[in-house]
Amino acid sequence: MMSYSPENLLLVSKRLVSFVQNYHRMDIQKLESDLVEILSKKAELNKTDYNDAAYDEAEEAIHDLEDQFLENYGDFMEDALHEVHDEFCPDSDVLLPIAYIPNRFEVKDGKYTVPFSEGVYVDVDDYESNNTKLVLLPGPLRIELLIEKDHFETVWKPKEQED
Repeated sequence: MMSYSPENLLLVSKRLVSFVQNYHRMDIQKLESDLVEILSKKAELNKTDYNDAAYDEAEEAIHDLEDQFLENYGDFMEDALHEVHDEFCPDSDVLLPIAYIPNRFEVKDGKYTVPFSEGVYVDVDDYESNNTKLVLLPGPLRIELLIEKDHFETVWKPKEQED
């Protein structure tokens, strides 16, 4: 049986901690880029007639991108969504991250916005008398709480983007 000195154990521990931290560090730019790609495909689909042969191809491409998004970022985004739900809407279930990606949106000066018809309905105690929804957006990457038609709050953004 091998024995390790306290110094060697400390060194191994530091390397292990460093490895775990780097392994779990998310490439936010890549995540945001992949989210923009999904949104671009959704914009294409919105412009395509349902009877057009290209519609099925675009829809399949979106499903493939969403599957890849979940594989690459699902755990990270689910953790973020759990944080948001725990703080703002604990009585609402957390859905898969792709449920929060809008189908319709606008881009102005690189910032994505959505109409109130988009997003996942949630029950927010602070806004009991309002309809409230959560949506995942890029430009910059964030989760927004939509409160009625003309009001929204950014309720999450990655730690490296926080002010």
